[in-house]
This record gives sequence, C-alpha cells and structure tokens, in this order.
Amino acid sequence: MKRAVLLLFAFAVLLVSPGCSWVRNHGDFLQESNGPAAGGIGLVWMARQLQYLKPEYLAGGLLAYGIYDPLAPTWEIRVTELDTGHHRIGLNMKRLATGGDGEARQIFVRVAQALAEKGGYAGFDELRYTEGIESTRPFARRTAMGEIRLIKSRHFMAL
Repeated sequence: MKRAVLLLFAFAVLLVSPGCSWVRNHGDFLQESNGPAAGGIGLVWMARQLQYLKPEYLAGGLLAYGIYDPLAPTWEIRVTELDTGHHRIGLNMKRLATGGDGEARQIFVRVAQALAEKGGYAGFDELRYTEGIESTRPFARRTAMGEIRLIKSRHFMAL
C-alpha cells in the first residue's frame, strides 16, 4: 500500500511539473525533461524520508493545491457585447498569483485585436480603460475593464 501511494505521488509530481512536456511528446520525454523528472523523484524521496507521506500531510498539500491552483489561468476574461461592434472587456486576476501584475493592458489589447479579427474588422478604438484592485476578503485581486468599438477600414470603405 505504501509503495502504491509513493508511486502515485511520484507520478502526480511529474505530471504537474512545469517543465514536463511528455504529455505532448511521449518519445522525447527523457531527453527534454530530465530536470523535472529528477526533481520529482528527489521530492518524493525527501518527502518519504521526512515522513510527509502521511494522510494528514497529503490532505494539507491537496488543500493548498486546490486553493492556489497553479494550472489555472492567471486572468479571467469576460467579453460582453453591448451593441453591434461595441464590446466591454473585463479582466480579473486570480486571487493567489505569482507575477502577472503588469499584464492587464497587454491582455486587453490582445483580446480586442482578436475580436476585431474574428469579426472581419480592420481594428478597434479604445473608448475607456481602467485598472484597479478589488479589496475582497481574504485576498485582494487586480481588475481591469475597458470598452472598445470595432472599426471598419478607414481607407477602403467597401471592406
């Protein structure tokens, strides 16, 4: 039973390891991700030696993982169509994040460009844009909101 838990834990560490690319490329796993594989095996060995593979420690680790959720996207993006060619873009950063504080403007522009391209428009005009911090309990988070108007080509009016 202990060996099965140990193997399951080792597999989970390898699966969520940031540099692990074997999910996409099975054959190149050992060539491309020796570092994460060695780190995962070392982590399992250390946890076993320190007796951290007890159910209470594993439950605490799963709880921390559930709260932090490192695989979730950093920004939640909401797009609302207010009128034909007029959109509101709302961004909310996840509550526990490492980095990404200055990304809101870049993501806003990227989403606006994608909306313009998807609709066959030449570009967009930014009507308003604001950034702020939403003070919620227990963790505050960054927010951004803006409105855009999609525009047709100014040079080729027939497009």
